[in-house]
Amino acid sequence: MNRFSGNSTNLREYGLERNRLAQMCGSKQLFRDRYEILRILGRGGFGITFIAKDAVLPGNPLCVIKQLCPKVSSTKGWQNACKRFAKEAKTLAQLGSHSQIPMLLDYFEGNGELYLVQEYIRGWNLVQEVRKNGTKTETEVKQFLQELLPVLQYLEQHQVIHRDIKPLNLLRCADDQRIVLIDFGAVKDKLLDERNDSLNPSMNTNFVGTMGFAPPEQLSLHPVYASDIYALGMTCVYLLTGKSPLEMEHENQTGEVGWHKYVKVSDSFTRILNKMLKFSVRERFQKASDVVTALRVERDIPNLINCLTTQPIRSQHPKPIATAQEYIPPIARTAIAIREWKAKQQGKQSQRLY
Repeated sequence: MNRFSGNSTNLREYGLERNRLAQMCGSKQLFRDRYEILRILGRGGFGITFIAKDAVLPGNPLCVIKQLCPKVSSTKGWQNACKRFAKEAKTLAQLGSHSQIPMLLDYFEGNGELYLVQEYIRGWNLVQEVRKNGTKTETEVKQFLQELLPVLQYLEQHQVIHRDIKPLNLLRCADDQRIVLIDFGAVKDKLLDERNDSLNPSMNTNFVGTMGFAPPEQLSLHPVYASDIYALGMTCVYLLTGKSPLEMEHENQTGEVGWHKYVKVSDSFTRILNKMLKFSVRERFQKASDVVTALRVERDIPNLINCLTTQPIRSQHPKPIATAQEYIPPIARTAIAIREWKAKQQGKQSQRLY
């Protein structure tokens, strides 16, 4: 059933009374002779997302169709939205097939509109997960980091900065529980964009990201790989506390979020989160591999401590052959044993004389 058919009020409410795909929702009519539009998945500032069924492929798998519908009122705004939309498609194609990034299936223009078709991930975002199941433990958040940090490393290898990592853009796949990073509409191709910015500095004039999760350098339009590290750290804090960054107090002197007031974790993990969330980008972890190393060291320290001992090794003999503080070479130990044997022999001879 078409949820919008015969209901012009809903269409106006969503601003979709003239949107062709919205009118096709629930009908058997195929878009581009291929896609059966099922329902609206969501709407943001740059587009509308639909769930559709691919009527051509065997099994009719589900997919996501993202239509560019920016809320802009100027020609320049429309052009910038088109560039951003095209960049998302290019980035998804560039990143190829990664199990934690939705695969690009198609990208096309029709009747003056731009469309992007992606793999559909059946699941829920981390905001929904926290609201349903409650906040996560330190162990669970560390596991989350172990799952997502390799994705950031993969992006860095392709010179890509996501710029909008947050709980809403992280999906828990219902099929295998993996975490999937979505919404690449805010990505920055580091090499390409730096080249363009140097040629035309006025091109990069709009902040892209989410307030609270975006670090200071991103607000000043200079994102780096460490910017995604900051956003990931803020996501960890949300998972631990259930609070968004804007709900928390900030330190007056440093400007950093005072998340410690809302949750207690181990000192070692506190140090890692603090370094992920440093206000100064120079003091922050620079790349995902740095966080991976810090987590590995933190995990291995208890095992290393158990392997060490500060107590001397005690011998059952009245005269110890060696201790943890004194090393006696094999030749010296042999000489000591010979002298002890001679001393015993001399003692026995003395007893016979008396």
